[in-house]
Amino acid sequence: MFKKLDKLIVKAFIGPFIATFFITLLVLIMQFFWLYIDDFVGKGLDINLVFEFILYQSAVLVPLALPLAVLLSSLMTFGNLGESFELVAIKSAGISLLRFMRPLFIVTAFISGIAFLFSNYVIPVANLKSRTLLADIVYAKPAFDLKEGEFYDKINGFAIKIGRKEADSLIYDVIIYEQGNPLQDNFLIARSGVMRVTEDKRFLEFLLKDGWRYQERGGNNVQEAGEYIRIGFKEFKKQFDLSSLGFTSRTADSVNRNNERMLSMRQLRKAIDSLDKENRLYSAKSVDDNGRGFRFVQYLDSPWAKASLPARIRSFDQLLPDSARHNVSQTVKNYAPSMKMNAENFYYTQKAREKNLAKHKIEWHRKIVLSLACLVLFLIGAPLGSIIRKGGLGTPLIFAIIFFMLFYFASTMGEKSASENSITPFAGMWMATFILVPMGVFLTYKAMHDSQLFNKERYAKIARLLRRKKTTVPDKAL
Repeated sequence: MFKKLDKLIVKAFIGPFIATFFITLLVLIMQFFWLYIDDFVGKGLDINLVFEFILYQSAVLVPLALPLAVLLSSLMTFGNLGESFELVAIKSAGISLLRFMRPLFIVTAFISGIAFLFSNYVIPVANLKSRTLLADIVYAKPAFDLKEGEFYDKINGFAIKIGRKEADSLIYDVIIYEQGNPLQDNFLIARSGVMRVTEDKRFLEFLLKDGWRYQERGGNNVQEAGEYIRIGFKEFKKQFDLSSLGFTSRTADSVNRNNERMLSMRQLRKAIDSLDKENRLYSAKSVDDNGRGFRFVQYLDSPWAKASLPARIRSFDQLLPDSARHNVSQTVKNYAPSMKMNAENFYYTQKAREKNLAKHKIEWHRKIVLSLACLVLFLIGAPLGSIIRKGGLGTPLIFAIIFFMLFYFASTMGEKSASENSITPFAGMWMATFILVPMGVFLTYKAMHDSQLFNKERYAKIARLLRRKKTTVPDKAL
């Protein structure tokens, strides 16, 4: 049952949380576009397409924005309450810090549940849509942009150069190079003309005046003689198909459907079981196939192999007669390169299979880790805000960035180590949680006992005492 005090703290938290969440999400989206800005500019993308991509990418970044928003808003909330001495009044009334944190802990647990449902059901679809759309945008050709004095070669089979152009689509000194096939080159020169795009935006028209067209015919073979034709014209109309430029088609979502980031936890569990079973079968089959090349394998479990040999026989060579040793040695030398190649192929294939399995396990743990990160960072932000007792956006933002970067770097390092099979996926993905939870418990303990851990006046006093000792030591020595 929520009391007035609980409603007070929840109202003080909700406002900063909503504001910091959308600010954080905006910053993450801007960071993403900063990395891919060259792939978006100059391709004539429709504004609706851009907004669609922003919508999908925003959904993908929600699980990363929620923990940072919880950390920053909890810091701001408890910092504001501490700065206005409301925390002091609450503690003096006999209410402990843990009791005061309880309503926000419940709210944060609810946010963690929403984050988990979002990661499990919405993120896979958003990832599928955004990655497919991003690939289409990245590989789309730039939109038509004809510059003076430069050859434009983005239209298949043509290179166009304009010496000068004016605002009324007037163009001068036009050169159009056309490649019909590797053995024939045609080009066109015009003194002036008009450039315009058709109403359906599919064709670019050049209405040229006073020029020459140079054309090569025949000569499909290098040894055959070609026929060269020069045609003068007063007016000439040339069209270029613009359908190959810009974003004209979209790839089907099914292309990326089997990627681990596009799967829910149920689908990931099923995929992990299948991959694990396939890896074991492949390993057993590879060992069996590689062992068939050796004849002694079939005698490993025979009574002959288990029979006791004389003590004087210490090597395999002693079992062979002198006449057979050369043939056996030559056979081994012939077998060795192929067996080495088979062993290397098995090693790299098995390594790739294990890496793929690790990626699926990492993605399974990620959905839980990012959800619980809201609770973990709340355990740091709430006591830290009550310790520093500074509201606003300045000091809380500094501490929020420090702890979030610690969380982010620990998560990234653990994920990278797990993907390389240096550590298990469980240890890699939970590394940041294992580091931050003890820190949160420590800060909560300090906050409950009114610690001066981040009180700058205390550290200034310690610094003054140290300076005073340094100045008094030489006097005693004298």
